[in-house]
Amino acid sequence: MSAVQSVGPQALPALQEQVEHIIAEARRQGASACEVAVSLEQGLSTSVRQREVETVEFNRDQGFGITLYVGQRKGSASTSATGPDAIRETVAAALAIAKHTSEDESSGLADASLMARDLQDFDVFHTWDITPEQAIEKALACEAAAFEADSRIKNADGTTLSTHQGCRVYGNSNGFIGGSASTRHSLSCVMIAEGDGQMQRDYWYDVNCQGELLMDAATIGQRAAERAARRLGSRPVPTCEVPVLFSAELAGGLFGSFLGAISGGNLYRKSSFLLDAMGQQIFPEWLTLDERPHLMRAMGSSSFDNDGLATYAKPFIKDGELVSYILSTYSGRKLGMPSTANAGGVHNLFVTHGDEDQAALIRRMGRGLFVTELMGSGLNMVTGDYSRGAAGFWVENGEIQFPVQEVTIAGNMRDMFKQIVAVGNDLELRSNIRTGSVLIERMMVAGS
Repeated sequence: MSAVQSVGPQALPALQEQVEHIIAEARRQGASACEVAVSLEQGLSTSVRQREVETVEFNRDQGFGITLYVGQRKGSASTSATGPDAIRETVAAALAIAKHTSEDESSGLADASLMARDLQDFDVFHTWDITPEQAIEKALACEAAAFEADSRIKNADGTTLSTHQGCRVYGNSNGFIGGSASTRHSLSCVMIAEGDGQMQRDYWYDVNCQGELLMDAATIGQRAAERAARRLGSRPVPTCEVPVLFSAELAGGLFGSFLGAISGGNLYRKSSFLLDAMGQQIFPEWLTLDERPHLMRAMGSSSFDNDGLATYAKPFIKDGELVSYILSTYSGRKLGMPSTANAGGVHNLFVTHGDEDQAALIRRMGRGLFVTELMGSGLNMVTGDYSRGAAGFWVENGEIQFPVQEVTIAGNMRDMFKQIVAVGNDLELRSNIRTGSVLIERMMVAGS
């Protein structure tokens, strides 16, 4: 069976033509303004479990979504069809919705003068010439390496290789049109260890826009096995207030919560614990959070946001102080502020880090909890109160002593941010948020 055919830059001209046609149809039907996003994507996903093939799936999806305006009234509709009839009917549906909505003085397109003009290619489209048979072989090799890594690995919970490619074009009636093509390839492995009267599950994975640059399949399997096996013998610890170290792959969630708290939607709804916090000291003075949207080969890079505005590099936190919110055109208008070109989110967030690796942070912590897994969703965005189920390892005298489970960690986000002692140099490169492990001076650990 052959490799997946390419859906890439060569498809962009046709998608751009389609966007132009949809905009023209919206104008023909009476919209005063409109914006359209068209996408085309396809991928291959293969999963194996217990040395047997579970699934081989191929998908190819296309469609478009349109938001149009009749004055200050807004209507949206979408479809997976792309023919002339579908375009006409979808535009009519959005128009009918707009005519029945209330006027909103903040609605409408961004100013035409703010539209992105210098569109860049960030080199994030790299097809992976891998057949389904080769994908299955690689997934099986990954799982086999996990079984061979430790005799306590008794079961597998799935190993999946996925390759995805797609392109998206956005345009609006202000004359802006822009598109990009990207790829995303990943390999993940989840294994189950048995011993000490317990069964413990853990995983590892890698993701890259270049399939050939993924971590070796055997290494991913071995890492998954090691992580599962080292959790055997887990137990709770007595309730205490101690330092907590978040592993790098979890630390991004802390900063993701911060991004949510300074996002325009939560701010204008007055549902954020950082309401009216502009100019305040949120983090330690040595810490900076900045966005870098124009990095080559970074999957989060983009020349324009979801409103068509030109993205630009900027800090959100500088020397610990909040210096920018995250605003789209709409949320900016609701707050009486200009957009920060972040409709759709942040592109490549970088967190200040020091020279210490994770092991050094464990030594620096002395006594406390090293968290490697979080369960549940326990943040009150209005108050900042944070409470999550957790698992990881207990640390004494700067060394890991035993695995921990069935505990809850709790604090308030404002306090947690200010009590960040250090950020490690073990950067998580698979995420849009680039951070190392994060050591927090003190949190409540509720256990037995």
